[in-house]
Amino acid sequence: MTKVSCALYLVRHAIAAERGAEWPDDMKRPLTHKGIARMREVVRGLAALDIEIEVVLTSPLVRAKQTAELLAEGLKPTPTIVGIPSLAPGGTPAQVAEDLGKQQKRQSIALVGHEPDLGELAAWLIGARAPVLFKKGGVARIDVSSLPPTRPGQLQWLATPRMLRALSK
Repeated sequence: MTKVSCALYLVRHAIAAERGAEWPDDMKRPLTHKGIARMREVVRGLAALDIEIEVVLTSPLVRAKQTAELLAEGLKPTPTIVGIPSLAPGGTPAQVAEDLGKQQKRQSIALVGHEPDLGELAAWLIGARAPVLFKKGGVARIDVSSLPPTRPGQLQWLATPRMLRALSK
């Protein structure tokens, strides 16, 4: 068994407005009212699991930042939020790992991002060949032995938003 240095919580952003004429700039698409309400329930589910997160690293896109804010406001103690470009669409696992290396003193970190990149990051972190699939608002916990991750971590759990919302009741 590998010594756990840090618990990473990978979080896909919540339900966002559809691409189209109203939101021609994909970077500015916000969460929908339904997405906000459901993400608050997801966060209550995480809180029911007594999860503590020290810092939330987030993609700079609006929908991810809003998801990160909902996550931070629903957890105690309240984690800080840091935007990192490597979590934006097109960012590579190696770039995210480099950013994680700047968080070496942390023991619990949330990363808020987008599919398919988040699923590819999860696969890279655990040494899998196929991406892990995340629903909007889904969360996975992966324990790693060092930051930046230098060898495969351990997938502890993968929860759909429905599972986490059920815990919030």
